[in-house]
Amino acid sequence: MSTSICAPIYIGLMSGTSLDSIDAVAVRFEPGFELIACHSEPISSAIHSSTLALFNPGDNEIERLGRLDLELAELFATAVDNLIRVNHLDRQQIAAIGSHGQTIRHRPEANFTLQIGDPNLIAERTGLTTIGDFRRRDMAAGGQGAPLVPAFHSALFRHPEHNRVLVNIGGMANLTILEAAGDKPVLGYDTGPGNVLMDSWIKQHKQKSYDRDGQWAAQGQVLPQLLKQMLALPYFSETPPKSTGREQFNQCWLEQIVNALAVKPQPEDVQATLLELTAVSIADAINSHPLSDLQVFLCGGGSHNSQLRSRLSALLKPHYLSTTAELNLDPDWVEAAAFAWLAYRTLNRMSGNVPEVTGAAGYRPLGAIYWGN
Repeated sequence: MSTSICAPIYIGLMSGTSLDSIDAVAVRFEPGFELIACHSEPISSAIHSSTLALFNPGDNEIERLGRLDLELAELFATAVDNLIRVNHLDRQQIAAIGSHGQTIRHRPEANFTLQIGDPNLIAERTGLTTIGDFRRRDMAAGGQGAPLVPAFHSALFRHPEHNRVLVNIGGMANLTILEAAGDKPVLGYDTGPGNVLMDSWIKQHKQKSYDRDGQWAAQGQVLPQLLKQMLALPYFSETPPKSTGREQFNQCWLEQIVNALAVKPQPEDVQATLLELTAVSIADAINSHPLSDLQVFLCGGGSHNSQLRSRLSALLKPHYLSTTAELNLDPDWVEAAAFAWLAYRTLNRMSGNVPEVTGAAGYRPLGAIYWGN
Protein backbone atom coordinates (compact mmCIF):
# COMPACT_ATOMS: atom_id res chain seq x y z
CA MET A 1 0.00 0.00 0.00
CA SER A 2 1.44 3.40 -1.01
CA THR A 3 2.10 6.13 1.51
CA SER A 4 -0.34 8.49 -0.24
CA ILE A 5 -3.23 6.04 0.20
CA CYS A 6 -2.65 6.03 3.98
CA ALA A 7 -2.16 9.80 4.23
CA PRO A 8 -5.04 11.82 5.64
CA ILE A 9 -7.51 13.55 3.33
CA TYR A 10 -8.44 17.22 3.68
CA ILE A 11 -11.57 18.75 2.20
CA GLY A 12 -11.65 22.34 1.01
CA LEU A 13 -14.82 24.40 0.56
CA MET A 14 -14.96 27.68 -1.34
CA SER A 15 -17.88 29.98 -2.01
CA GLY A 16 -16.62 33.09 -3.72
CA THR A 17 -17.79 36.56 -4.69
CA SER A 18 -19.45 35.31 -7.87
CA LEU A 19 -21.90 33.12 -5.90
CA ASP A 20 -22.18 30.65 -8.78
CA SER A 21 -21.64 27.47 -6.74
CA ILE A 22 -19.81 25.91 -3.81
CA ASP A 23 -16.56 24.26 -4.85
CA ALA A 24 -15.57 21.20 -2.82
CA VAL A 25 -12.33 19.24 -3.20
CA ALA A 26 -10.67 16.33 -1.44
CA VAL A 27 -6.87 16.42 -1.41
CA ARG A 28 -3.82 14.88 0.20
CA PHE A 29 -0.63 16.76 1.03
CA GLU A 30 1.64 13.88 2.02
CA PRO A 31 4.02 12.88 0.57
CA GLY A 32 3.05 15.47 -2.09
CA PHE A 33 -0.04 17.28 -3.33
CA GLU A 34 -2.75 15.05 -4.80
CA LEU A 35 -6.22 16.11 -5.91
CA ILE A 36 -8.42 13.11 -5.19
CA ALA A 37 -11.93 14.33 -5.97
CA CYS A 38 -13.94 17.44 -6.70
CA HIS A 39 -17.58 18.48 -6.66
CA SER A 40 -19.59 21.60 -7.49
CA GLU A 41 -22.71 22.16 -5.40
CA PRO A 42 -25.28 24.55 -6.92
CA ILE A 43 -26.42 27.58 -4.95
CA SER A 44 -30.18 28.03 -5.10
CA SER A 45 -31.63 31.28 -6.44
CA ALA A 46 -33.15 31.96 -3.01
CA ILE A 47 -29.80 31.70 -1.19
CA HIS A 48 -28.11 33.63 -4.01
CA SER A 49 -30.60 36.49 -3.62
CA SER A 50 -30.42 36.45 0.19
CA THR A 51 -26.63 36.64 0.07
CA LEU A 52 -26.58 39.47 -2.45
CA ALA A 53 -29.01 41.40 -0.26
CA LEU A 54 -26.60 41.21 2.68
CA PHE A 55 -23.67 42.68 0.78
CA ASN A 56 -25.08 46.15 1.41
CA PRO A 57 -26.69 47.65 4.53
CA GLY A 58 -30.43 47.08 4.83
CA ASP A 59 -33.36 46.49 7.17
CA ASN A 60 -33.44 43.60 9.65
CA GLU A 61 -29.84 42.67 8.84
CA ILE A 62 -29.08 40.65 11.95
CA GLU A 63 -32.15 38.42 11.60
CA ARG A 64 -31.45 37.82 7.89
CA LEU A 65 -27.76 37.19 8.59
CA GLY A 66 -28.55 34.63 11.28
CA ARG A 67 -30.89 32.68 9.04
CA LEU A 68 -28.50 32.75 6.08
CA ASP A 69 -25.59 31.68 8.29
CA LEU A 70 -27.44 28.43 8.98
CA GLU A 71 -28.77 27.94 5.44
CA LEU A 72 -25.30 28.26 3.98
CA ALA A 73 -23.83 25.90 6.58
CA GLU A 74 -26.43 23.27 5.65
CA LEU A 75 -25.48 23.74 1.99
CA PHE A 76 -21.77 23.46 2.76
CA ALA A 77 -22.45 20.24 4.67
CA THR A 78 -24.47 18.91 1.74
CA ALA A 79 -21.56 19.71 -0.58
CA VAL A 80 -19.23 17.69 1.64
CA ASP A 81 -21.62 14.75 1.87
CA ASN A 82 -22.11 14.72 -1.92
CA LEU A 83 -18.35 14.93 -2.50
CA ILE A 84 -17.85 11.92 -0.23
CA ARG A 85 -20.78 9.92 -1.58
CA VAL A 86 -20.20 10.40 -5.30
CA ASN A 87 -16.47 9.67 -5.03
CA HIS A 88 -16.79 6.82 -2.49
CA LEU A 89 -14.42 8.45 -0.01
CA ASP A 90 -13.68 6.86 3.34
CA ARG A 91 -14.77 9.25 6.11
CA GLN A 92 -12.27 7.65 8.46
CA GLN A 93 -9.44 8.98 6.29
CA ILE A 94 -10.71 12.58 6.36
CA ALA A 95 -8.74 14.69 8.84
CA ALA A 96 -10.61 17.97 8.47
CA ILE A 97 -12.70 20.30 6.36
CA GLY A 98 -11.38 23.77 5.59
CA SER A 99 -14.36 26.05 4.97
CA HIS A 100 -13.77 29.55 3.69
CA GLY A 101 -17.39 30.52 4.30
CA GLN A 102 -19.25 33.18 2.36
CA THR A 103 -17.89 36.69 2.68
CA ILE A 104 -20.68 39.20 3.18
CA ARG A 105 -18.59 42.15 4.34
CA HIS A 106 -14.88 42.88 3.97
CA ARG A 107 -13.68 46.16 5.45
CA PRO A 108 -9.91 45.98 5.89
CA GLU A 109 -9.75 49.75 6.38
CA ALA A 110 -11.90 49.25 9.50
CA ASN A 111 -10.07 46.06 10.50
CA PHE A 112 -12.99 43.69 10.15
CA THR A 113 -14.23 41.01 7.80
CA LEU A 114 -17.18 38.64 8.07
CA GLN A 115 -17.67 35.19 6.54
CA ILE A 116 -20.79 33.17 7.33
CA GLY A 117 -21.78 29.50 7.03
CA ASP A 118 -21.57 28.28 10.64
CA PRO A 119 -18.67 25.79 11.03
CA ASN A 120 -20.36 24.38 14.15
CA LEU A 121 -23.24 23.17 12.00
CA ILE A 122 -20.93 21.81 9.28
CA ALA A 123 -19.06 19.77 11.89
CA GLU A 124 -22.32 18.54 13.42
CA ARG A 125 -23.94 17.56 10.13
CA THR A 126 -20.88 15.86 8.63
CA GLY A 127 -19.34 14.51 11.82
CA LEU A 128 -16.00 15.83 10.57
CA THR A 129 -13.61 18.29 12.17
CA THR A 130 -14.18 21.66 10.50
CA ILE A 131 -11.87 24.66 10.42
CA GLY A 132 -13.30 28.05 9.54
CA ASP A 133 -12.94 31.78 10.17
CA PHE A 134 -9.49 31.90 8.57
CA ARG A 135 -9.25 35.63 7.93
CA ARG A 136 -9.79 37.28 11.27
CA ARG A 137 -6.64 36.03 13.02
CA ASP A 138 -4.56 37.71 10.34
CA MET A 139 -6.60 40.89 10.85
CA ALA A 140 -6.09 40.69 14.60
CA ALA A 141 -2.35 40.75 13.86
CA GLY A 142 -2.78 43.95 11.83
CA GLY A 143 -3.25 42.35 8.42
CA GLN A 144 -5.86 42.74 5.71
CA GLY A 145 -7.09 39.17 6.14
CA ALA A 146 -6.72 38.77 2.37
CA PRO A 147 -5.62 37.42 0.04
CA LEU A 148 -4.79 34.14 1.76
CA VAL A 149 -4.15 31.95 -1.29
CA PRO A 150 -0.61 33.24 -2.03
CA ALA A 151 0.88 30.99 0.67
CA PHE A 152 -0.67 27.96 -1.06
CA HIS A 153 0.41 29.22 -4.48
CA SER A 154 3.98 29.46 -3.20
CA ALA A 155 3.91 25.97 -1.71
CA LEU A 156 2.55 24.36 -4.86
CA PHE A 157 3.63 26.45 -7.84
CA ARG A 158 6.96 28.15 -7.10
CA HIS A 159 9.68 27.22 -9.59
CA PRO A 160 13.44 27.32 -8.95
CA GLU A 161 14.28 28.82 -12.35
CA HIS A 162 11.21 30.67 -13.68
CA ASN A 163 9.55 33.76 -12.25
CA ARG A 164 5.83 33.11 -12.01
CA VAL A 165 2.65 35.06 -11.38
CA LEU A 166 -0.54 33.26 -10.38
CA VAL A 167 -3.70 35.21 -11.16
CA ASN A 168 -6.99 34.11 -9.66
CA ILE A 169 -9.94 35.62 -11.53
CA GLY A 170 -13.08 35.04 -9.52
CA GLY A 171 -15.56 37.73 -8.61
CA MET A 172 -12.49 39.75 -7.66
CA ALA A 173 -9.03 39.23 -9.11
CA ASN A 174 -5.87 38.69 -7.09
CA LEU A 175 -2.31 37.84 -7.99
CA THR A 176 0.63 36.10 -6.39
CA ILE A 177 4.19 36.96 -7.42
CA LEU A 178 6.63 34.07 -7.07
CA GLU A 179 10.19 35.03 -7.91
CA ALA A 180 12.48 32.15 -8.82
CA ALA A 181 15.06 33.07 -6.19
CA GLY A 182 14.15 31.11 -3.09
CA ASP A 183 14.96 33.91 -0.66
CA LYS A 184 12.56 36.39 -2.23
CA PRO A 185 9.34 36.98 -0.25
CA VAL A 186 5.99 36.02 -1.71
CA LEU A 187 3.96 39.04 -2.78
CA GLY A 188 0.27 39.20 -3.54
CA TYR A 189 -2.81 41.41 -3.46
CA ASP A 190 -6.23 42.02 -4.97
CA THR A 191 -5.93 43.85 -8.29
CA GLY A 192 -9.62 44.83 -8.46
CA PRO A 193 -12.68 43.37 -10.16
CA GLY A 194 -12.53 40.02 -11.87
CA ASN A 195 -15.92 38.83 -13.09
CA VAL A 196 -18.14 40.65 -10.61
CA LEU A 197 -19.01 43.72 -12.70
CA MET A 198 -19.30 41.81 -15.98
CA ASP A 199 -21.62 39.27 -14.31
CA SER A 200 -23.76 41.99 -12.76
CA TRP A 201 -24.08 43.95 -16.00
CA ILE A 202 -25.05 40.99 -18.18
CA LYS A 203 -27.51 39.85 -15.52
CA GLN A 204 -29.20 43.24 -15.65
CA HIS A 205 -29.35 43.50 -19.44
CA LYS A 206 -29.44 39.91 -20.71
CA GLN A 207 -30.73 37.94 -17.71
CA LYS A 208 -27.67 35.69 -17.95
CA SER A 209 -25.48 34.76 -15.02
CA TYR A 210 -22.23 35.36 -16.91
CA ASP A 211 -20.83 36.29 -20.32
CA ARG A 212 -19.63 32.97 -21.74
CA ASP A 213 -16.22 33.40 -23.41
CA GLY A 214 -16.79 37.17 -23.34
CA GLN A 215 -19.04 36.82 -26.41
CA TRP A 216 -21.23 39.81 -25.53
CA ALA A 217 -18.21 41.94 -24.63
CA ALA A 218 -16.68 41.07 -28.00
CA GLN A 219 -19.70 42.64 -29.73
CA GLY A 220 -19.03 46.03 -28.13
CA GLN A 221 -16.37 48.70 -28.28
CA VAL A 222 -14.28 49.86 -25.34
CA LEU A 223 -15.34 53.32 -24.16
CA PRO A 224 -12.10 55.18 -23.34
CA GLN A 225 -13.74 57.81 -21.13
CA LEU A 226 -15.61 55.22 -19.07
CA LEU A 227 -12.46 53.13 -18.69
CA LYS A 228 -10.46 56.20 -17.66
CA GLN A 229 -12.99 57.19 -15.00
CA MET A 230 -13.11 53.70 -13.52
CA LEU A 231 -9.33 53.39 -13.44
CA ALA A 232 -9.17 56.75 -11.66
CA LEU A 233 -10.49 55.05 -8.53
CA PRO A 234 -7.77 55.49 -5.86
CA TYR A 235 -7.72 51.75 -5.11
CA PHE A 236 -5.88 50.99 -8.34
CA SER A 237 -2.98 53.29 -7.45
CA GLU A 238 -2.72 52.25 -3.80
CA THR A 239 0.36 50.29 -2.82
CA PRO A 240 -0.01 46.80 -1.31
CA PRO A 241 -0.96 45.30 1.06
CA LYS A 242 -4.49 45.79 -0.21
CA SER A 243 -7.68 43.81 -0.68
CA THR A 244 -11.14 44.66 -1.89
CA GLY A 245 -14.60 43.27 -2.62
CA ARG A 246 -18.18 44.08 -3.58
CA GLU A 247 -18.14 46.88 -1.02
CA GLN A 248 -16.19 48.88 -3.62
CA PHE A 249 -16.89 47.20 -6.97
CA ASN A 250 -20.65 46.82 -7.27
CA GLN A 251 -23.56 47.66 -9.55
CA CYS A 252 -24.30 50.92 -7.74
CA TRP A 253 -20.73 52.20 -8.23
CA LEU A 254 -20.83 51.19 -11.88
CA GLU A 255 -24.19 52.83 -12.60
CA GLN A 256 -23.12 56.09 -10.98
CA ILE A 257 -20.20 56.34 -13.40
CA VAL A 258 -22.19 55.18 -16.44
CA ASN A 259 -25.08 57.55 -15.71
CA ALA A 260 -22.67 60.48 -15.44
CA LEU A 261 -21.47 60.03 -19.04
CA ALA A 262 -22.49 62.75 -21.48
CA VAL A 263 -23.97 60.21 -23.89
CA LYS A 264 -25.86 57.11 -22.82
CA PRO A 265 -23.70 54.14 -23.91
CA GLN A 266 -24.82 50.92 -25.54
CA PRO A 267 -24.93 48.06 -23.00
CA GLU A 268 -22.52 45.91 -25.02
CA ASP A 269 -20.00 48.76 -25.05
CA VAL A 270 -20.16 48.94 -21.27
CA GLN A 271 -19.59 45.18 -21.14
CA ALA A 272 -16.57 45.49 -23.42
CA THR A 273 -15.20 48.24 -21.18
CA LEU A 274 -15.73 46.17 -18.04
CA LEU A 275 -13.76 43.30 -19.55
CA GLU A 276 -11.03 45.77 -20.47
CA LEU A 277 -11.05 47.13 -16.91
CA THR A 278 -10.40 43.65 -15.55
CA ALA A 279 -7.67 42.97 -18.12
CA VAL A 280 -5.92 46.33 -17.75
CA SER A 281 -5.98 46.35 -13.94
CA ILE A 282 -4.48 42.84 -13.83
CA ALA A 283 -1.88 43.58 -16.51
CA ASP A 284 -0.89 46.92 -14.95
CA ALA A 285 -0.34 45.20 -11.61
CA ILE A 286 1.82 42.48 -13.17
CA ASN A 287 3.80 44.92 -15.31
CA SER A 288 4.54 47.06 -12.25
CA HIS A 289 6.83 44.22 -11.13
CA PRO A 290 9.57 44.11 -13.80
CA LEU A 291 10.48 40.44 -13.96
CA SER A 292 12.23 38.63 -16.80
CA ASP A 293 11.44 35.11 -17.97
CA LEU A 294 7.96 35.52 -16.51
CA GLN A 295 5.27 32.87 -16.66
CA VAL A 296 1.68 33.92 -15.90
CA PHE A 297 -0.85 31.26 -14.94
CA LEU A 298 -4.57 31.93 -14.60
CA CYS A 299 -7.08 30.17 -12.37
CA GLY A 300 -10.67 30.78 -11.29
CA GLY A 301 -13.78 31.11 -13.42
CA GLY A 302 -12.39 34.02 -15.41
CA SER A 303 -9.63 31.80 -16.80
CA HIS A 304 -12.26 30.26 -19.10
CA ASN A 305 -13.19 33.62 -20.67
CA SER A 306 -11.39 33.43 -24.03
CA GLN A 307 -11.94 37.13 -24.78
CA LEU A 308 -10.42 38.10 -21.44
CA ARG A 309 -7.48 35.72 -21.97
CA SER A 310 -6.90 37.26 -25.39
CA ARG A 311 -6.74 40.77 -23.96
CA LEU A 312 -4.45 39.68 -21.14
CA SER A 313 -2.16 37.97 -23.62
CA ALA A 314 -1.91 41.16 -25.67
CA LEU A 315 -1.34 43.38 -22.64
CA LEU A 316 1.27 41.07 -21.11
CA LYS A 317 3.44 40.38 -24.15
CA PRO A 318 6.10 38.99 -24.29
CA HIS A 319 5.29 37.12 -21.06
CA TYR A 320 4.07 33.53 -21.28
CA LEU A 321 0.37 33.09 -20.45
CA SER A 322 -1.46 29.87 -19.63
CA THR A 323 -3.68 28.36 -16.89
CA THR A 324 -2.86 26.22 -13.88
CA ALA A 325 -4.06 23.20 -15.86
CA GLU A 326 -0.52 23.23 -17.27
CA LEU A 327 0.71 22.91 -13.67
CA ASN A 328 -1.49 19.85 -13.11
CA LEU A 329 -4.28 21.56 -11.17
CA ASP A 330 -7.53 22.47 -12.90
CA PRO A 331 -8.09 26.24 -12.58
CA ASP A 332 -11.59 25.67 -11.21
CA TRP A 333 -10.33 23.95 -8.06
CA VAL A 334 -7.31 26.01 -6.99
CA GLU A 335 -9.08 28.16 -4.39
CA ALA A 336 -10.92 25.26 -2.76
CA ALA A 337 -7.64 23.33 -2.62
CA ALA A 338 -6.05 26.35 -0.95
CA PHE A 339 -8.52 26.18 1.94
CA ALA A 340 -7.96 22.45 2.30
CA TRP A 341 -4.25 23.33 2.58
CA LEU A 342 -4.99 26.01 5.17
CA ALA A 343 -6.94 23.45 7.20
CA TYR A 344 -3.95 21.09 6.93
CA ARG A 345 -1.64 23.84 8.15
CA THR A 346 -3.88 24.79 11.07
CA LEU A 347 -4.49 21.23 12.24
CA ASN A 348 -0.72 20.68 12.21
CA ARG A 349 -0.06 23.91 14.15
CA MET A 350 1.57 25.74 11.24
CA SER A 351 1.05 29.27 9.96
CA GLY A 352 -1.17 30.00 6.97
CA ASN A 353 -0.63 33.67 6.19
CA VAL A 354 2.15 35.61 4.47
CA PRO A 355 2.87 38.87 6.35
CA GLU A 356 4.38 40.48 3.22
CA VAL A 357 1.04 39.88 1.47
CA THR A 358 -1.50 40.81 4.14
CA GLY A 359 0.52 43.27 6.21
CA ALA A 360 0.17 41.24 9.42
CA ALA A 361 2.76 41.61 12.17
CA GLY A 362 3.98 38.07 11.61
CA TYR A 363 3.15 34.50 10.64
CA ARG A 364 0.05 33.14 12.36
CA PRO A 365 -1.94 29.90 12.44
CA LEU A 366 -5.33 30.75 10.93
CA GLY A 367 -8.85 29.66 11.73
CA ALA A 368 -10.79 28.08 14.56
CA ILE A 369 -11.16 24.32 14.99
CA TYR A 370 -14.59 22.75 15.50
CA TRP A 371 -14.02 19.10 16.36
CA GLY A 372 -16.01 16.36 14.65
CA ASN A 373 -18.08 13.66 16.31
